[in-house]
Amino acid sequence: MTDEMLKERIIVALDTADLRFAKRLVRELKDVIKIFKIGSEFFTAHGPKAVRAIKDLGAEVFLDLKYHDIPNTVAHAVQAATRLGVFMFNVHVPGGLQMMQEACIAAVDEAKKLNMTPPKLIGVTLLTSLSQKEVTNQIGIAKPINDIVLHYAELAQKAGLDGIVASAKEVEKIRAKFGPQFLIITPGIRPTWAEKGDQERVTTPRQAFELGASYIVIGRPITEAKDPLEAASRVFEEL
Repeated sequence: MTDEMLKERIIVALDTADLRFAKRLVRELKDVIKIFKIGSEFFTAHGPKAVRAIKDLGAEVFLDLKYHDIPNTVAHAVQAATRLGVFMFNVHVPGGLQMMQEACIAAVDEAKKLNMTPPKLIGVTLLTSLSQKEVTNQIGIAKPINDIVLHYAELAQKAGLDGIVASAKEVEKIRAKFGPQFLIITPGIRPTWAEKGDQERVTTPRQAFELGASYIVIGRPITEAKDPLEAASRVFEEL
């Protein structure tokens, strides 16, 4: 995989409430990283301004707000996200088939009105911070994580979503079942030289891509490094 290809397939997570810091990170990294993830912390602190600030610097945005509500509410949120011109956003698959279908329709219809390309719509399966014990004992689902994720992936594909978010531990089976066009976004990525942190189902960048991930999401190993650009370069070297 060339550096130019990697530039479009590695997503850096801007998990911060500091707009100035986030903009500095994007300026430092935008020549090697094309897509940046805006999550709940950053968006709650700055709202749509956060998205516009990153896009104004020439980068693409993965809006990671994990919509999970009644179908009508999610559809209206999706319309708003589409108007912001985000490259990708996500919804929680457990919100149900109707919720996801209406999200797809809302994104396509809103994009058509604006004469723009619809954003990629991704379904969140199980958070990578969850262990099998937590899924079984706290959430109350007795099935193995792999089976749950495969079921959610099937539901997401049926609803018309472009792909799902899943740990690299499940990627190989998802790719085998759903084919090369189904997008798999893989968080919980930790380079060989990075600490695991609060993630449970983790893997290295190389392993994730070899298993079939379409995109990988990396946060703290790059954003908390003394030299983020050097850290990103180390990730490229691993690959």
